[in-house]
Amino acid sequence: MSHTPLQGLGENAVLQRLLSCLHDSAPMMVGPGDDCAVVARNEEWDTLLKTDVVVENVHFTPDTEPRRIGRKALARAVSDIAAMGGLPEHALITILAHKSRPVELLEGIYRGIDEIATQFNISVAGGETSSIPYDGLVINVALTGRVEHGQAILRSGGRAGDVIFVTGPLGGSFPSEHHLDFTPRVHLARSLMLLGLRPTAMMDLSDGIAADLPRLAAASGCGFELTREFIPCNPGCSVEQALNDGEDYELLLTLSPLDAACVNQHPQLSLFPIGKLTNSLRNTLSGGWQHFSA
Repeated sequence: MSHTPLQGLGENAVLQRLLSCLHDSAPMMVGPGDDCAVVARNEEWDTLLKTDVVVENVHFTPDTEPRRIGRKALARAVSDIAAMGGLPEHALITILAHKSRPVELLEGIYRGIDEIATQFNISVAGGETSSIPYDGLVINVALTGRVEHGQAILRSGGRAGDVIFVTGPLGGSFPSEHHLDFTPRVHLARSLMLLGLRPTAMMDLSDGIAADLPRLAAASGCGFELTREFIPCNPGCSVEQALNDGEDYELLLTLSPLDAACVNQHPQLSLFPIGKLTNSLRNTLSGGWQHFSA
């Protein structure tokens, strides 16, 4: 057996290799590759399936307040439900920690989880705790949600000419600690759908535009043109930081030209146009965050 180190492959390549090991499973409406999997439920609703993990010294530091760790752990998964146009429902929480860690740490994490669960009417249905043989802390969240039957918003629905939007300013998420305190954009995504401005494609912005926009465009079979001076930046952040820092947890979405022209009629919507999808498949961006990169 050959030994190919994970380091240097990059997250996308690792996932492609792992998925190639799986046989075709029970039919799904949407399988791996989008923000959530989608399974048919009934004539009214489809079920969304999501799992996400936060790891100490990757997603938070050892001195982070426990409540904020728990809040982020669940909010990250909720953000992916938002990216499908759905509503979160039930969560399972798995915590891995070294036995030297105080129980008060886990209690604080659960208080943060409960904060987001209460805000978005999520039931915490159970989970698992386990010790690990080295000092560390890992929290995994498995989350279900629902979306109207056949209405899940995928990354693959964009078409050339669609206008690209983001839902808020970007960059500097770690130094500002926005990555701990963000609010998932569930209500904004639902508002778009209720107003008849259904995105043609949408995804959660967790790895930075430089990583995530090429993923959305490729899934839609398109290229893109980005107007860098239109990218909304957080105070003190450059466009390069907005493109590459990641952990923003805004939504990246596309609207048809007709719907995009209607956005200004709804000033309550926080939408910033930053470019458009094109017929050309040329990718003019690289960067952002990828696990297992060099």
